[in-house]
Amino acid sequence: MKNTAIIGIILLGLFQSSCSEDFLDQTDPTKVGVDVFYKNEAQVKQALNGVYSQVQALNNTAYLFGEFQTDNTTVDLNPSDRGGAGGWEAFEFSTVNSGNGEIANLWNGYYAALYNNNLTLEKMVTAELPDASRKEIEGQLKFLRAYMYFNLVQYFGDVVIVTSTLATPDPAFDLVRSPQAEVWTQIEKDLNEAILLLPATYAAAADKGRATKGAALSLLGKSQLINKKYAETITTLKQVTSLGYALTANYADNFDPSPAKKNGAESIFEIQYQGDNDLGEWSNFQYVFAPRVSKGAVTGYANGSNGGRNVPTNDIMASYETGDLRKDLSLKPNFTLEGKVYSVPFVSKYNYPHTIVNRTNTNWPIIRYADVLLMLAEAINEQSGPTAEALGYLNQIRKRAGLAELSGLDKTSFQTAVLKERRLELAFENQRWIDLKRTKTAAEWATFMNAHGAAERAKPTVDRGNVPFNSTDYVFTANEYVLPIPAPQILINPKLTQNPGY
Repeated sequence: MKNTAIIGIILLGLFQSSCSEDFLDQTDPTKVGVDVFYKNEAQVKQALNGVYSQVQALNNTAYLFGEFQTDNTTVDLNPSDRGGAGGWEAFEFSTVNSGNGEIANLWNGYYAALYNNNLTLEKMVTAELPDASRKEIEGQLKFLRAYMYFNLVQYFGDVVIVTSTLATPDPAFDLVRSPQAEVWTQIEKDLNEAILLLPATYAAAADKGRATKGAALSLLGKSQLINKKYAETITTLKQVTSLGYALTANYADNFDPSPAKKNGAESIFEIQYQGDNDLGEWSNFQYVFAPRVSKGAVTGYANGSNGGRNVPTNDIMASYETGDLRKDLSLKPNFTLEGKVYSVPFVSKYNYPHTIVNRTNTNWPIIRYADVLLMLAEAINEQSGPTAEALGYLNQIRKRAGLAELSGLDKTSFQTAVLKERRLELAFENQRWIDLKRTKTAAEWATFMNAHGAAERAKPTVDRGNVPFNSTDYVFTANEYVLPIPAPQILINPKLTQNPGY
């Protein structure tokens, strides 16, 4: 057998290949073959749900890339167990290399999900489906494919574009990485097609949380903003403002998993989780982000698996203005256990009561309406300066946060203000890395992150228990603007090539 690290296209393509040996041409009675599935609406929807499930799994560790690699968060170090030092800690300390297991999981997970996405798109063509259902499912799959490539191009730069499955694995060894411009073209193509296919809302309550026209428009607008297509960004995102979304009166309602508030008026697209049961769809971010020695002081369960990850930094805690209502919801500077106060900050915006240890019901937001308003404000400022309209969008966010409205800004000060607002409004939602990358060159990003690293080395947010920093910790170079291609992939297919500097 080939190494299981083969890109998902190859690995999963093996299931469609044939074999001449008779003893291998047998049917496993416990499994449904691909050729007898995808025949009707129920089966195609099952396949679609499978893709959503894979996307859910990909987001379980997305904070490693979206937050750890920024000035937003750090780690509650465990001096007695450094098992994560070569894996997830590497994203915090800028010591990632091509052999990192999290990188391999990231690449394999995305391409495995893309394979199933493409397979479902192909197989549903001949399935018996009502026209309305066919459009909705196709639209969701194209949105999900665009979303996955949106993330892949952020992570790795040039990536392999696959929009169809392979009958045999051999052609996969000839695949090469496509330039980023071609990846963005594919993303926009899928999103524009999804916009025409997707409904603004779904009639069935059980379909709440699925990708909608608003989700596709919002992701398209974000893609255009990244590529500095400001006029197109404005046109795209203004369509979202007419679809019925609204800021919730209370910032905390966006994260509240209670039935009355989950997937609320501000939710455009979020990763769905269902806790308080044994169905396997729960989230556990409350535990992953809880300080290691907090026992039940943060989660409510002393026997939980507290991870001590994604710790809010000194820098972000100091960035909130006095009176900002978001701060107390988003983070806590310490916790109290058995009468003793521990100065270990933690992310608290996903912390809500639940009935089973380690199994929470909290969703993960991908796009909120607040994000759209801030993108609109930014794009208008870039296009026309700080107009009253741009200020209006920005001040809607500040007003809800309990802050004074801004005025009298020039273009540069508006840029600074809107990016700061994005940092705090979307704190710990995996947006910071994307925002830093799209507003800074690779060299500027490295300079910015080295300054952050110097501050952390001089005054660590969390006590390190006498563990010294390594000489390579918090030393950022411009090549780290993108992640390395996993080493096993290069061994399997040298045509992929490695990103410079790794």
